[in-house]
Amino acid sequence: MSVAEQTPVIEKRSSRKYPQRRNGRWSGYLHLLGARMLELKREPEVVFWVFVFPLLLALGLGIAFRNKPADASSVAIVAGAGTQQAEAMLLRSTQHDSFKVELQDAEDARKGFRLGKYDLVIEPDGAGALRYRYDPARPESVLARAEVDEALQTAAGRKDVVATSVVTSSEPGSRYIDFLIPGLLGMNLMNSGMWGIGFALVDMRQRKLLKRFVGTPMRRSDFLLALMSSRLVLMIIEIGLLMTLGVLVFHMKVLGSLFSILLLGALGALCFGGVGLVTASRAQKIESVSGLMNLVMMPMWIFSGVFFSYERFPAVIQPLIKALPLTALNDALRASILEGTPLIRQWPRLLVMGLWGCISFFLALKWFRWT
Repeated sequence: MSVAEQTPVIEKRSSRKYPQRRNGRWSGYLHLLGARMLELKREPEVVFWVFVFPLLLALGLGIAFRNKPADASSVAIVAGAGTQQAEAMLLRSTQHDSFKVELQDAEDARKGFRLGKYDLVIEPDGAGALRYRYDPARPESVLARAEVDEALQTAAGRKDVVATSVVTSSEPGSRYIDFLIPGLLGMNLMNSGMWGIGFALVDMRQRKLLKRFVGTPMRRSDFLLALMSSRLVLMIIEIGLLMTLGVLVFHMKVLGSLFSILLLGALGALCFGGVGLVTASRAQKIESVSGLMNLVMMPMWIFSGVFFSYERFPAVIQPLIKALPLTALNDALRASILEGTPLIRQWPRLLVMGLWGCISFFLALKWFRWT
């Protein structure tokens, strides 16, 4: 038998032993995504910064700002004529437990007030009148002035002309920890998306791995998309840990559905994954990408309402603040978790995050440096 006659037999046997594999459009993407997830095992610091650090931060701030009785106001009375009378009136008042009173000479009292030791300084003039020294920019100083004046006027015989009553209320949803948990969740999604992708890309670029990837039949869009979507797996764990801490430790009430919260988290993770891609698209060194990451994230740390409401900033910059992706994510998470707002009513925030993510991805695809 000739060689030509044997060839079909060899090909037939080869095809039976090694069948042809048909790869779909997303086969390369799925392999790249799986490889990226395996690489995370070699980065133990990711476990701390992505999972442990946010829990410690939330736990520490939650304990620091937990519900507790208001601190007693620190009051200094300048020694002189009328000092004893003012002190006696404060101690006779029904609110005497709300004050910590010290007698000081004028210089020490003013120095202590300037350094924040005292919230209020009372300066008797010797003729029965009192002068309050307080700082209108310090909320505790304003509160101390109001409480001390009320106590002294009541002790002097003043009576209220209108009968009033007080009802205290401290419900879950209105506490600082309820405001903080969604903000920390949004901040952590931003940090993990940008730092996780940025450092990984620059590290691969320095080790010439990107150049090797380009030499394969890999689609470049699949590679970048795999980096972005790898944050989705981490996102589920991040949301689960922080929400569990809030519910079990701080008794936070979650009014929104778990599906809507996960969808917001997924959109936020993809959004900041895209921003991380475009930020690290051309950086050659870790030092360079670190500076760029801080430059991009610093405004959002300050303005996007992570630790305090962005409503404190002037109205003229409010539109710019609301256009930031972290602001949209934090507002959407708070509305869903604390108010149970449906996603359809949050379409402007979803649009902001979607635009940031899509535009960043396409810019990264265009500008990305593979060598």
